[in-house]
Parts: sequence; C-alpha cells; structure tokens
Amino acid sequence: MSENESNALIVQKFGGTSVGDPNRIKNVANRVKGYHDRGFKVVVVVSAMGKTTDGLIRLAQEVAEEPSKREMDMLLSTGEQVSIALLAMALHSVGVEAVSFTGAQVKILTDGNFSNARISKIDTKVIENSLAKGKVCIVAGFQGVDVDENITTLGRGGSDTSAVALAAALGARECEIYTDVDGVYTTDPNKVPQARLMKKISYDEMLELASLGAGVLHSRSVEFAKKYGVVIHVRSSFHFSEGTLVVPEEQIMEKLLVTGVTLKSDESRISLTDIPDRPGVAAEVFSRLAESGINIDMIVQSTGQNKLNTISFTVLRKDVESSEKSLNTVLKIWGSGSMSVAKDIAIVSAVGVGMKSHGGIAARMFNAFAKEGINIEMIATSEIKISCVIDKEHGQKALQLLHDVFGLEKTAG
Repeated sequence: MSENESNALIVQKFGGTSVGDPNRIKNVANRVKGYHDRGFKVVVVVSAMGKTTDGLIRLAQEVAEEPSKREMDMLLSTGEQVSIALLAMALHSVGVEAVSFTGAQVKILTDGNFSNARISKIDTKVIENSLAKGKVCIVAGFQGVDVDENITTLGRGGSDTSAVALAAALGARECEIYTDVDGVYTTDPNKVPQARLMKKISYDEMLELASLGAGVLHSRSVEFAKKYGVVIHVRSSFHFSEGTLVVPEEQIMEKLLVTGVTLKSDESRISLTDIPDRPGVAAEVFSRLAESGINIDMIVQSTGQNKLNTISFTVLRKDVESSEKSLNTVLKIWGSGSMSVAKDIAIVSAVGVGMKSHGGIAARMFNAFAKEGINIEMIATSEIKISCVIDKEHGQKALQLLHDVFGLEKTAG
C-alpha cells in the first residue's frame, strides 16, 4: 500500500438493493471495512432499504389524498435514517469505528424546493472531524436541510447526487457508486442480451444516457461530477469486478462512433395544432408547464397555413393529466387550437462523442428503421445524440436494431 493510498479519501454510495436486508447490510459493512483496513478515509452514503420509500409513499396516500410536499420530505427522509444506523451498527460489530449522520447533521444545505431540492452548500467540518479520529462516516443520502431548517429531499436519484456532492466538497479521489448491476452497458442488458460492459465512458455521454432513461446513474449526479471533476466508479455491490469509470472526455482514448443506445417507454407526445403563429406563443406554452413542475423532453414546431402553428413535445406519462389542465387554460385564452395526446410512443436514441467528428450516423439510423418499416414521428439531435420518437410497439425491435447496426456488441471496451 502506497503512502498516497493510505491517506486517500473515498466516498462510496450504496443503493436500496445493496442494503435491502440485514445480510446485505453486513456485506456492505465488510466491504467498507476492507477499505478502512487498507488505510482509506471512508465516507459512505446510503439509500433507504429496498422498497422502504415506496412503502412510505403508500402510507402517506392512505392518510391524505394530497399530502403536503414539506411533510412528505419529513416522512421520506426517515427511510435513510434506518439504513445509516443499521450500517453503523454492522460496522461496529466487525471492529470498525463508525458514526451515522442525517443530511441535516452534516449541513447539506439546499434550496427550499421540497421533493426536488438542489444542493447549494455542504459544511464538511463535522465529517472531517470524525474522519480525523479514524471513524467511517455514514451519511443519509437523498436529503438535506434548507435555510429555515426544514428537511428537504433531492428527488429521483438523490442519493447519487448526495454522494458526488460530498466527494466534491471533501476533495475525494473518486466516488464509488455501488448498484445491483456490474456497471454501465452499451444498452440495458435485460433488453439486449448482447449488451457490453464499458470500462470507461465520458461525462457527456453518461449525461445523455442518464437523461434518456439509463437507470444506472441519475443525471444530476453526473452534472455535479463533471462540474467538479469527480471520477465516478460504477460497481456492483455483490462482487468485486472493476465496473465502469465515468471520466472527462480527454481520458477516453478511443472515441467510439456510438457508445450506447437507449429506449424510453414512459413518455407521451402532446400536440397543439392550429394555434396562433406569433412571437411568445411557445414561451407561454412552456412557461405554463414549467409553473406546474413539468419537464419537457423533445420539441418539434412547424408553421402551417393561415398563420397557424403546430407544436409537439414529449412529457413523462405521469405528467400528462397535469399538462392537459395547464394547456387547456392556454387554449381557452387564445380561443383557438386543439390538443391531442399519443401515449403509445417510445423514444430510441444513439449516443457517442464520436458523432462530433464522424458524419452519416443519422443516415445509418434512419436507413435501418426504413428497412424494417419503422416510422419516425419526431427527431431531436445534439452534438453527441440522436433521438427518434416511434410507435411503442416497435421500441424493443428498434433498440436491438441500433445495437446491431453500430456493432456495439463487437467493439472492444
């Protein structure tokens, strides 16, 4: 063991599956002990056990039809308190000094946006003092506290964000994210058995894949990592394989044409037709949706005849009803236009930094779909991504087709 390693600080995050029962918590404790025994200073971020959060949400719905977001955050934050305390006990039982902290105790300061708060600052003194005493610090993920000392939660994937933010604040050498998969694959191996595990992937590629439905990491955690230069190491909590490193693009020696492909089947397309074609219409539509907390994915706008316009966009299926309410209000104000919703859609995407320097990727993608009779309803592109909206019934077929067309199962990692 080198001198550098003996003084190194590492942040590790274990998800709900990894701490799903007492035996798994003991396994996590033994893994953490291995790092501690080698001289690492270790900060561990954990999620709530298994389906604890889902159970708490069900409880809330049984006592109130629309529970307040503040009280939901108060309730949901208790799930992580259970797992941090149990992990500390498990570490004590294997001879490792450990101490657990809630997000409020280590002063993970956030804004006041209940259920989807953003981290503004972390006071590292409490953690640093405990690390200096040789203790493993266990921090509740997914939560923080606002300036008024209200408990807040960070929304979907919040524990990943907590871990990366702590790694950045503490200057950790890397942030290990332990999950129930081996790392980041070229696509979902449950959908495409030939999917290949990647050794490295760039921040930008991971951001695109995360936003397109790859469930290994949440996009906000990758944004944090990119901003502060934190290396993320995605690994399995069930064995000791190397997993996948998420790193700056310059550390990727071979920039593949396409790195990965994804399929999203949880969105719907909303189309507004025969609406006024004048400045400010699009701004009014999307401002209304933003006020309702609705995120928009793909957008296509086209000008029709007689100074009328059509705007189509995709939202999460769970947000369709709220979107319709907001948009009906706008249509009444305008006195024109109609709205339609298509729920049976899928979004299939190809991602890769190699797109920056190679042309023809879109043509290969579209030609492959055309040969199989798959109609493209919407298209969106970025410097390293091409996404297509297609009929949901063709989603699985399209995913496999793109994986084959770009040779992702053959390319060396």
